[in-house]
Amino acid sequence: MAEAADITDIPGQRLAIIAEALYLVNLLLLPAVGCIILFWVYLRTYSDASPLARSHLAQTVRATMWAALLLIWVTILILAAGNWATPAAWTVALLHFLTVHTFLVLLGVIGLAKAMAGKSYRFPLVGVPCD
Repeated sequence: MAEAADITDIPGQRLAIIAEALYLVNLLLLPAVGCIILFWVYLRTYSDASPLARSHLAQTVRATMWAALLLIWVTILILAAGNWATPAAWTVALLHFLTVHTFLVLLGVIGLAKAMAGKSYRFPLVGVPCD
């Protein structure tokens, strides 16, 4: 029977998985903490990382910044434009937040699956070209 491949078989795969997992931690469990740890990992490891790890690190950092913009600032703008006190503004803001958040989590899960497979991944629209 064939043995399962070890994560260390592909250079940078472990770091790619960590980057994608931290992106999901940022969205699902600990928003500020996950973001800070992801940026710390990026700053400490990007220059010495393999192309696979660099690709995933760059994608997740960029996607994290876009997620903050879309989830925090656009939601605030929707509420401010629609008057904070109206139910319609809160309904639109909630629908925006839930839809965008779900889409970002889905992209993160796909990125994590690609990292676990040892493949590069480019986030649609906001991702940077892979090496």
